[in-house]
Parts: sequence; structure tokens; C-alpha cells
Amino acid sequence: MISRYEQFSGSVAALNRYIQKIEREEMEKYGYKGSFAQYLVVMERRPEGLTSTQLCEVCDKDKAAVSRAVGEMEEKGLIYRESVGESMYRAKLCLTEEGRSAAQYVCRRAEAAVAAAGQGLTEENRQVFYTTMELIAKNLQSYCKENAAKKKI
Repeated sequence: MISRYEQFSGSVAALNRYIQKIEREEMEKYGYKGSFAQYLVVMERRPEGLTSTQLCEVCDKDKAAVSRAVGEMEEKGLIYRESVGESMYRAKLCLTEEGRSAAQYVCRRAEAAVAAAGQGLTEENRQVFYTTMELIAKNLQSYCKENAAKKKI
């Protein structure tokens, strides 16, 4: 019999693998990295822009990964930095027209992928699933913080 851990970790790993595969395949068509997909979707929903720190928080990515992606997306003309006052410190990241076009494409493809993934689910099942996943993520976050605190003692 498969343990709960094996089933849980295997399912989560498979979901992540398929999401990354879809992102990679969709973004490669335009010469972009798959990792840009999530950032573009988040930025599309925030036309007023957001800082790198906010992008880290929303996407749950570390600063180094976001910094690399932001630099690459800026080089490719997908985003630009809008200064806050006279400083570029805490500059807002905004989509260019090309970035907005790419983000809209990614949003459409993401909606299609999520619709395909949810085939056969009732709206009630879907709501329970998302609520459960959020709770599990928060619980694991707390567990990790508690373990980190114990190691410092």
C-alpha cells in the first residue's frame, strides 16, 4: 500500500512537472523561458506595476530567481522599470506592449490548461480542492518555520 506521503509528494511533483512542461512549451514558441509564464500572468493582473519584492511574494519565488527572470525579461523587451521618485530603488515593474501581448497569450493558454485539468470536477469539488491546497500549503509553511526555529535553538 502506498503511504500518504508517497501519494501526496508524488502527486504534487507530477503537477509541478506538467505545469513546467506546459509553461516551457508555450513560452518556447516565442523564444522565452518557461519561468516567465507565471511572472507575466501576475504582472498582467497588475497593470499599475509591482516591485520585485512583491513579485517574489505573489509568485512564492526566491529573490535570486525573480531577479534573474526580471533581468532577462527586461532584456527581451517584455517589461520595464518605472522609477519611484528619483530613484530606481523599489522601482515598479511594468509590462511593455510586447510583454502585455505575451502575458495575454499566456493567460489564454493557462485558462485552457486549467480547464483541461479540471475536466470532470464539479464546481463544489473544485472549490474544495483549492481550499484544501491552500490549507496544506499554509500548514507546510508553518511546519517549515517551526522546524527552522527549532534548529536555531
